[in-house]
Amino acid sequence: MPDSEFSESFDIRDAVLTLERHAAEQGWDQPVRVYALVPTADLLAREPGLARLLGVAEPVDAADLTPVEQEPLPADMPLEEALGRMAWPDAVVGCALVMERLVVRGSDETLDPPRGADAAAWAQDQPGREEIRMVAGVLRNGGRHAALRMRSHDSDDQVLNGADLVPALTSALALTLDEEE
Repeated sequence: MPDSEFSESFDIRDAVLTLERHAAEQGWDQPVRVYALVPTADLLAREPGLARLLGVAEPVDAADLTPVEQEPLPADMPLEEALGRMAWPDAVVGCALVMERLVVRGSDETLDPPRGADAAAWAQDQPGREEIRMVAGVLRNGGRHAALRMRSHDSDDQVLNGADLVPALTSALALTLDEEE
């Protein structure tokens, strides 16, 4: 195993914000995307030719992580089930997910669509609806960070970010890193 796997100083915040900027460049209405987070130094040691391709100048900071996009998730599978089936090799020190959702704000109540209604169509008709993009990342060492961009405030200086921004999503991602006995 690479020595950097034991490092406690990987920069999860930078990795998440880099992915958020990349997602913003791609525009809205994108599918869910999943990324393995690997130490950049380890990746370049294994594949020296990637430095030029990635535009990385040597030497690299030991805290730098490179997101490696994974195959698309099955369209017919709920996100929770897809995450439950994920496993990562030892070289992966973390993972991240980018997804868009429609949320309804302005109420402390739990809002449930009427029985039998199409939830997405129902949410589109609700006052206070907001399209958001969430980027969440976690590390094997417990580090977490997330970023959230609202479509109505689609500007780099309006991106919210923090370790506890989307705790349910980061907890679900952390479970994909758990090693089974």
